[in-house]
Amino acid sequence: MKDTRRQMDPDRLKKRLLEAVSSFPGKKVLVVGDVMLDQFVWGEVSRISPEAPVPVVQVEKESFLLGGAANVANNLRSLEASPALSGVIGRDAFGEKIIRLCDKKGIRTSAMVTDPERPTTLKTRIVARGQQVVRVDREEAGTLSDKVVSTLKEQLEDNLGDSHAVVISDYHKGVVCRKIMEFLVDHSGRNTIPCLVDPKPVNAKLYKGATVITPNEKEAEAISSLPIKGDKGLEKTARDIAQKLSLQIVLITRGPEGMALWQKDKGLFTIPTMAREVFDVTGAGDTVISLMALGLTTGLSPCEAAFLANLAAGIVVGKVGTATVTRGELETAIKRAPVESFVY
Repeated sequence: MKDTRRQMDPDRLKKRLLEAVSSFPGKKVLVVGDVMLDQFVWGEVSRISPEAPVPVVQVEKESFLLGGAANVANNLRSLEASPALSGVIGRDAFGEKIIRLCDKKGIRTSAMVTDPERPTTLKTRIVARGQQVVRVDREEAGTLSDKVVSTLKEQLEDNLGDSHAVVISDYHKGVVCRKIMEFLVDHSGRNTIPCLVDPKPVNAKLYKGATVITPNEKEAEAISSLPIKGDKGLEKTARDIAQKLSLQIVLITRGPEGMALWQKDKGLFTIPTMAREVFDVTGAGDTVISLMALGLTTGLSPCEAAFLANLAAGIVVGKVGTATVTRGELETAIKRAPVESFVY
């Protein structure tokens, strides 16, 4: 294949990225997926329990944050976009907490559905001296009832009309199913808006026809059944995923190795990590897909949007907890970014 990539003038690239970030406010993105509540219990460890060889955490404070698909919406709101969140919560205090947090942040929840038969997913992380000691999950994963799926689809129909993009956040808890995916992919295709998926390999067949998929390396290997070894392995794996799922773009996140973007007719493009220090990778994938979606809605090329997403990921992994990035932080990172070698 002929190499059609070219280098952009650094000043022009930074200008394009800054203009894109300035246009985030008002961008309407529908986020669909498995909604969760993240609870953080913060404390200190000064002794080992006499009952078992485990640390005793003296609790000092606790906090609740939006998790799962809700954290994608939270990332979008932090960037001053206008997200709408669609998923399923239980008829319980934790579900009510999610709605209150969304209302406080300005995240629209009219497309949320309450299922009295299952609890709201709660993930509790015990953190001592900046390190996570243990995580406790309370959830019920599995297939949603036909009634709940039908109600969810109705809510989506009422909220999709003016969306600039759709983001699907799949944690394999039941919301992302065939009926919902087919409906979202069909709507996105007919209205020429990007449909992006943060995947779970077990559901890979459901994502056929989406615009972008954002697996990490382990997920990419599972979806393609191919090992990733070097750039050739990355390209082969990404191309295989695109062919299997009829995708135009595959963005593979690689942790400390950065990202790899594959595009039909353009091949593979790799981006080194922009992280200076890594404290916590919780929610980094949510940041990546949020920036990729917003980048595409503002007219950036897939490579430019991926570069922007990589910058944002480098910021968020330097924070502890389910973190987000602001427009101001991103603008500062763009101005400081080493873009001289950027080729797309």
